[in-house]
Amino acid sequence: MRFLGRRRGLLDAVVFSGGEPTMQPGLADAILMVREMGFKVGLHTAGPYPDRLSDCLPWLDWVGMDIKAPFEEYERITGIPGSAAASRVSAELLRRSGIQHQFRTTLDPFLLESGYLDAMKRMVAKEWGGELVLQRMNLSTEKW
Repeated sequence: MRFLGRRRGLLDAVVFSGGEPTMQPGLADAILMVREMGFKVGLHTAGPYPDRLSDCLPWLDWVGMDIKAPFEEYERITGIPGSAAASRVSAELLRRSGIQHQFRTTLDPFLLESGYLDAMKRMVAKEWGGELVLQRMNLSTEKW
């Protein structure tokens, strides 16, 4: 918070991301503190914790939600039981919230080869009336 305090007037917004921010029980409190400092607030999520997402929505200005696969393939792709249901609930919460958002996926070659990408595009258009935003995957073999 001290770091952000020194950035007032230099930054417009703070985006909570990295790993899965909704795993953190204190996320809503952190978002509220940042908002009270005068910053706009964004969130990157895959939607695995719809209750926590719901708690955060009143203080968010923008959300980028990652869609991992067509929902009928979600658990097979993520390896996590219930992940499809949780992500579907989160996506619907987001759609109904009125908050500016995007549904997106990373262009994994597997999605292209399997035909899943086209299915995901249709799913987003049909269920939420939007367009699936495609993120490039870094296939670089260079070491950092």
